Amino acid sequence: MASVFEYALAPESRSVVDIAPSYGLFIDGEFVDASDGKVFKTVSPSSEEVLSEVAQAGEADVDRAVKAARKAFEKWSALPGSERAKYLFRIARIIQERSRELAVLETLDNGKPIKETRDADLPLVAAHFFYYAGWADKLDHAGYGPNPKPLGVAGQVIPWNFPLLMLAWKIAPALATGNTVVLKPAETTPLTALFFADICRQAGLPKGVVNILTGYGDAGAALVEHPDVDKVAFTGSTAVGKKIARHVAGTDKKVTLELGGKGANIVFDDAPIDQAVEGIVNGIFFNQGQVCCAGSRLLVQESIQDELLDSLKRRLSTLRLGDPLDKNTDIGAINSAEQLARITALAETGEAEGAERWSPACELPSAGYWFAPTLFTNVTQAHTIARDEIFGPVLSVLSFRTPDEAVAKANNSQYGLSAGIWTEKGSRILAVANKLRAGVVWANTFNKFDPTSPFGGYKESGFGREGGRHGLEGYLDV
Repeated sequence: MASVFEYALAPESRSVVDIAPSYGLFIDGEFVDASDGKVFKTVSPSSEEVLSEVAQAGEADVDRAVKAARKAFEKWSALPGSERAKYLFRIARIIQERSRELAVLETLDNGKPIKETRDADLPLVAAHFFYYAGWADKLDHAGYGPNPKPLGVAGQVIPWNFPLLMLAWKIAPALATGNTVVLKPAETTPLTALFFADICRQAGLPKGVVNILTGYGDAGAALVEHPDVDKVAFTGSTAVGKKIARHVAGTDKKVTLELGGKGANIVFDDAPIDQAVEGIVNGIFFNQGQVCCAGSRLLVQESIQDELLDSLKRRLSTLRLGDPLDKNTDIGAINSAEQLARITALAETGEAEGAERWSPACELPSAGYWFAPTLFTNVTQAHTIARDEIFGPVLSVLSFRTPDEAVAKANNSQYGLSAGIWTEKGSRILAVANKLRAGVVWANTFNKFDPTSPFGGYKESGFGREGGRHGLEGYLDV
């Protein structure tokens, strides 16, 4: 994109990661072929280059993995918490040691900029394992009564937008509480999960405690429906979350669902404009807007709308879109052709319904899946782009006059995952935050995460919490 500065190319080297031509399923501590021999390819979204061939799990493989996890559960759950903690600490340290390798791999397989995987994802991945390692021998003091018990086998299904971080959110508390795991990564981003399997072996984790099954939605469904799975943890779309909820209803399976979002980012007239603009950009264009808690609805107090939009457009014109491995890149590739088609269709719907579309001057690469940062003005609450989760770098701008109107518009959504408030008044922050029906409310910042803080939503954004002390409850019989 246009900029007053010219940036020299600063690519991160691919040589730090060695990608094998093919990978098997990780079951009972070993990499094995799928029972029926099926495989699929994983491609790099920025270039459409085939990165590797990966085994495609079927129902028989799910059964093998669950049986391995059930067998390992007896000994793993019997270990003192201090012993389980040693494995988690070891995993955390290995992740730190291999962070550059994992960051490059995540960028290649996912499409997000290297500065995000390097500076945000990987530090948080290690931090989650360190944090839950600390809880492993303190479960009696977690607030869930004396001697809380693990549930058994946890079936975990994670999305493609934060592959390794979502893995950490799921596996770290599960292991700390004495459960064993069968995890299915998204089919478009399987590689870092498979590298994590190698880290488990490197850390000496007992066989069967962690099992990784690559495959498509049918493998995830078989895992959720398996009768010997005691806990289901899912992060992904609301539609799939509803199917899971219907299936587990009437069973004794414990379930947590972290689903879609349509976060409101509220800017009041006393907000510091430049700081708010940076927060808006981080809120919606981080990871190309492929974030469930993205601030995809911007609510601006009417009196400062023109000033803020002028500043926001100037800032968007300085963003750099291109090679995700370049350390100067701000906007990377969309994860898949399917996701790009969805984003494109919803943006076209916004125009058709009368919203005004704007993007900075931007040359898109000829190969790969790309979408320019986009904002829509003249948006009403009736517009599809103000209601539906786009999951892309698309911002809808609405205005308000009073705090009550801002709260009403923010809460006028089927989702309830996140929100942001921008104002210099602490009293206003507290007053508005208490009225917002959102699981996470940021004040004068956005998209800030910490392993000590719980995360989750209301309404169609799911239920249950991950992270913090609250994240232990979903893996304990309390």
